[in-house]
Amino acid sequence: MELEEQWWRGQLAADIYQALRYKELKLPSYKGQSPQLNLRRYFADLIAIVSNRFRLCPAARHLAVYLLDLFMDRYDVTVQQLHMISLSCLLLASKFEEREDRVPKLEILNSLGCMSSMNLVLTKQGLLHMELLLLETFQWNLYLPTAAHFIEYYLSIAVHEGDLHDGWPLTFLEKTKLYMAKYADYFLEVSLQDHVFLRFAPSLVAAACVAASRLILHLSPTWPPRLLHLTGYAWESLVPCAEKLLMCVCARHDSCDS
Repeated sequence: MELEEQWWRGQLAADIYQALRYKELKLPSYKGQSPQLNLRRYFADLIAIVSNRFRLCPAARHLAVYLLDLFMDRYDVTVQQLHMISLSCLLLASKFEEREDRVPKLEILNSLGCMSSMNLVLTKQGLLHMELLLLETFQWNLYLPTAAHFIEYYLSIAVHEGDLHDGWPLTFLEKTKLYMAKYADYFLEVSLQDHVFLRFAPSLVAAACVAASRLILHLSPTWPPRLLHLTGYAWESLVPCAEKLLMCVCARHDSCDS
């Protein structure tokens, strides 16, 4: 999103954050009316698999899934076309969020094992055509904040030496920060797997990921004043989203056990 790396550590962090919050107020509406909505999870997973293969940043992955959601919401397309659309969304998002040398190359994409299973061969002309269609659909505006764009800003103060763990002072501050980052990232990925999270503002989803992580880590207070002040969200506002995140995690664990 044309932001400098680790913008949340810079002097302009508060200004950039406010610009992101303002921009999310103008995000396109999402109705969840795609005829292929039942396939949405499969294609979101496909984007995640390919982005992990190329080690793309979370912002690129989340933007790609968001572009896919918006496109599916507006057009009735075939399953075969959705494969091409999903990968085009990922390429477009990576061009917007990543350095040029990290954008997946066509020949490497075609060599992936999942491509043969989809019976799909990408061509330069086909990708350019699809990327142009996507850009026209979104009026050439890819400045679309996702939860991944907010999470690091919130994580910068998600754990503090004044927090309590199970009612006791923190013993290992840095270790707890690492666990916090891992849990928050996990919840962030969970939010990609169900379009229900599009009901919430991206900044709220990011805050709920931090809140759910603090619950899992038994940190208290669950939502300290510093996080309320930074995010602008009271605990009561986060509960519906945080509960859905925790329920999704429980459902995943139950399915793995069965």
